[in-house]
Amino acid sequence: MKAPATEPAAEPLEVLIVGAGFSGLAMAIRCRQARIGPMRVIEKAADIGGTWRENTYPGAACDVPSHLYSLSFAPKPDWTRMYAPQPEIQAYLRETAERHGLMPLIKLGTAFSGATWDEARAVWHVETDRGPITTRAIVSAMGGLHHPAYPDLPGRDAFAGAAFHTATWDHSVDLAGKRVGVIGTGASAIQVVPEIAKVAGHLTLFQRTPPWIMPKHDHAIADSTKARYRRLPVLRRLERARLFWLHELRAFFGFTKVSKLTKQAEGLARHHLAKAVPDRALRAKLTPNYRLGCKRVLISDEYYPALQRPNVTLETGDIARITEAGVTTADGRAHALDVIVYATGFDVTGSFARMDLVGRDGRRLAEAWSDGMGAYQGITVAGFPNYFMLLGPNTGLGHNSIIAMIEIQVRHVLDCLAALRGGARAIEVRPEAQARFLDRIRSRLADSIWQAGGCRSWYLDAQGRNTTLWPDSVMAYRRSARRARMADYRLG
Repeated sequence: MKAPATEPAAEPLEVLIVGAGFSGLAMAIRCRQARIGPMRVIEKAADIGGTWRENTYPGAACDVPSHLYSLSFAPKPDWTRMYAPQPEIQAYLRETAERHGLMPLIKLGTAFSGATWDEARAVWHVETDRGPITTRAIVSAMGGLHHPAYPDLPGRDAFAGAAFHTATWDHSVDLAGKRVGVIGTGASAIQVVPEIAKVAGHLTLFQRTPPWIMPKHDHAIADSTKARYRRLPVLRRLERARLFWLHELRAFFGFTKVSKLTKQAEGLARHHLAKAVPDRALRAKLTPNYRLGCKRVLISDEYYPALQRPNVTLETGDIARITEAGVTTADGRAHALDVIVYATGFDVTGSFARMDLVGRDGRRLAEAWSDGMGAYQGITVAGFPNYFMLLGPNTGLGHNSIIAMIEIQVRHVLDCLAALRGGARAIEVRPEAQARFLDRIRSRLADSIWQAGGCRSWYLDAQGRNTTLWPDSVMAYRRSARRARMADYRLG
């Protein structure tokens, strides 16, 4: 991509934030508090919210407790449930943006298509579908959970009925009394299957691999508890701290490495399965043959009961093809369907690869990542000055709240932006610092649960490398990334 022939008349922005989900809003709030500007946030959709704007399927909710899955500097004392449903999280994000005065700074319906680094001026020329933008720094807050992944199945376009992904739910389709097929058994499936089962004439769930599932213990939060949190904020902070450390212990409980504790965790999950599913044959189909933590560990109290409803069938045979009338499995059986729902997650690595980013000396980010994604602290990439990522490579979590990681990354980026405000034209991670960091990450990942656990998951790229998750505790990441070490950066 080339820089525009004529420059916009306006002075360059100090920082452009791409994306208005949790990470983009967190970055914008902290930039405002630090008086960094002029600043703008662009968002491709017609509203803010990111993942929580996109995923509106029945039963959509968070699997991290509400008081932990919220910004520490933008608390909400009156969450209605232990695990907040999607509409409440979306409302929280909008209320937070409005309370912090962000809405006038957010340009909705504006899709980022790429950016080119201008070495002479030390600015980025950004292309959007609403025109060019020039900015000193870019903070990518796009994340990886916004491009739905579809299975590569023969005949997928041949189906005559309604077919859609959980992330693009078609609310115009009435499922009442219909024959519905759900493909996939991941995080969205275990939430949507119980809801579909309540109304469908018949639900067929096509399972390739059963997930490990723990009890959820969701419940409404009492009005008296909400009142105490409003009256005494210290109690809410203590509850958040309790939840954080409870989840942080999972990093040592088999959620990052195979250990003696892994077997204990698997025992808890097997007990949950045995208690919920008395039928031995069905229980055998729902028992994973890989180690707990290798794939995302899920929580639900409703999924197993839903599979035992008389109008639900669990199909574990391979799907041979999609036909005009439904799904044909490898054993030759035809499953007639009116609706197909794809609960097959997101193309995480592909989301990052789609960015057309041209850095120093005309090098594209796709070229820099030709051997796999990688970034220093998951935030900066050598050869791409003044460019920062939130929730970049190897910063996802399997055991705790991703909000904690976002806040650490925001603090790191603020340090870098402070260097630019202090007189530097550009800040760029040193290649040797990035190489050291990536070597350390790959060493930790070599014997991680995701490599040694006996499964294949969306955490891994096409080469089988985990470029998605952080292989340690949140506190370890905090020690590593919370402050930007200027010795690891080159100022220009």
